[in-house]
Amino acid sequence: MKTVAFTRMRDGTAEEYAFLEEIEVAYAKQLPQRIEEQLQKLEESLGGYRVSRLEHSLQSATRAYHDGRSTEYVVAALVHDIGDELAPHSHSEMAAAILRPYVSERLYWIIKTHGIFQMYYYGEQTGVDKHARERYRDNHWYADAVEFCEKYDENCFDPDYTSKPLSFFRPMINEVFTREPRFGEAG
Repeated sequence: MKTVAFTRMRDGTAEEYAFLEEIEVAYAKQLPQRIEEQLQKLEESLGGYRVSRLEHSLQSATRAYHDGRSTEYVVAALVHDIGDELAPHSHSEMAAAILRPYVSERLYWIIKTHGIFQMYYYGEQTGVDKHARERYRDNHWYADAVEFCEKYDENCFDPDYTSKPLSFFRPMINEVFTREPRFGEAG
């Protein structure tokens, strides 16, 4: 396999960086498949709930789809807990970072903060501040995050709910994660 010659980034040539850019572009085109693989891993993830983390995610996306939400909203609902595997204490931020170049700043913020907003539903039972979300009360997307958690997160643990399969969302995953990334737009 061909590689660059440099061992420090500052020593790379324009030709080497052009070569690496080609590889990176080809790799980025495979992002939808990697997203789907990571979602599939949620089937065997954190236990204890009546549904798997994958099923929770599918219920979230299915509900958003049935409510007529945009494709990027449905995909954001689908991947909102994708960070559970590697970032159990900051899963929201990880999921938001994955989505950030491909969705609106509003959706990025909703997913990034949903971990704090969802504490409203269980904080009293676990000894954490159920009103922690109030620190964001002045944010113009506060009500949107409340709505996301109410409609597409806290209620998506139902073993009797009929969700769409992951394959149903494949075209949507492809549409969102093959967009031209927007770097720096979300702040």
